[in-house]
Amino acid sequence: MGKLFGTDGVRGKANTYPVTTDIALKIGQAVAYIFKNDQQKQHKVLIGKDTRLSCYMLENALAAGVCSMGGNALLVGAMPTPAIAFLTESMRADAGVVISASHNPFYDNGIKLFSGDGFKLPDEVEERIEALMESDHLKKAQPTGRDVGRAFRIEDARGRYIVFLKNTFPKELTLDGIKIVLDCANGATFKVAPAVFEELGAEVIKLGTSPNGTNINDDCGALFPNQVKEHVKKHGADIGIALDGDGDRLIVVDENGQEVDGDCIMAICAHHLLNNGSLKKNTVVATVMSNMGLDIALQRMGANLVRTKVGDRYVVEAMRKEGYNFGGEQSGHLIFLDHITTGDGILAALQLLAVMLKTQKPVSELASIMECLPQVLHNVSVREKRPVEQIDGLDEVIKKAEQHLKGRGRVLIRPSGTEPVIRVMVEGEDNDKITVLAQEIGDYIKSVCS
Repeated sequence: MGKLFGTDGVRGKANTYPVTTDIALKIGQAVAYIFKNDQQKQHKVLIGKDTRLSCYMLENALAAGVCSMGGNALLVGAMPTPAIAFLTESMRADAGVVISASHNPFYDNGIKLFSGDGFKLPDEVEERIEALMESDHLKKAQPTGRDVGRAFRIEDARGRYIVFLKNTFPKELTLDGIKIVLDCANGATFKVAPAVFEELGAEVIKLGTSPNGTNINDDCGALFPNQVKEHVKKHGADIGIALDGDGDRLIVVDENGQEVDGDCIMAICAHHLLNNGSLKKNTVVATVMSNMGLDIALQRMGANLVRTKVGDRYVVEAMRKEGYNFGGEQSGHLIFLDHITTGDGILAALQLLAVMLKTQKPVSELASIMECLPQVLHNVSVREKRPVEQIDGLDEVIKKAEQHLKGRGRVLIRPSGTEPVIRVMVEGEDNDKITVLAQEIGDYIKSVCS
């Protein structure tokens, strides 16, 4: 068995290794074993999923694994990833599991894990799970008789999460008179998100709220916000909100139909937190993928930017280690650590709406706080995905590109955590120039790795 866990849990094509019922069963067993508490009570593992067809088989396999190790499986059905983080901690579960491939197509799936405090597992715990799955230890530790676990459906899970989200919105504010175009990507937020915004008073034009098992992220949601743009202009909406399949990321569309990405939302919210004296250490945490325009905007307002490697888990780790409370990714993972332990698209949208209402400014005016440098992303499909430093001659190719940028841009190369792809990002002042440079670097990688 090769390495299972990537940047964000286990992920791949459903019903093929490693996303199989056999692996899910073993993960359920290993999680139940590792997070077993004192012997006086049966331990609890909370399991949620998105709307993919393959979630049914994986949910049952995970629950079987948990029960076979003497744990109780708490099943909450289709719920956003951040809901599982919240509910795991709120319900005093020992661990939480999410069955989702986030923004990927329906035929992919994955398994993400949370510890009892609602945070994603560190690398060392994932490594311990893998080691257990490869050994005979779990088989020897399986209980029998009365010590076998049970599975329970938690019927009020959605309501608990809706109440939590509404409580993060300032009590003195209301969304009365606000018109929102909301795209739930036919994913896990399809019931929760409309309820939250409508109960706070907004008029909601709903898109992507009819999941059928195969239409999750299908030309909709945070990765494909064109429908939201069209409907914002058509309905004269104040804002468009696009969520991804598992609800942990947010892309916004302003009242003019222009896209506002995670970097710009971070700049807006950081400015508001800074003015309120609630941005801890006057610092925002982002990844190496965030636009240099975010650095410039934060410097201008007197705030700092700390960068991590790609992955919202690494943003959270840096925040916890250094005592920061706000960060995120350009892709729309936004982490308000004062409220929740992971990225939450609905919660982030509520915080942005609160800034709109308090400042009495439309999204377009708020977004003018940051100007993005042109940035080109080029994905190179490869037969063999190797570490960047092991691609012969790539250093020289990168140095040559950086010389063309003359210190007014940057080059970032990284392998995907979930796909046989190497990602090339080039940033600079001239869009034509960086497009050519990205293509040249991509062509070189393909010639060496394909």
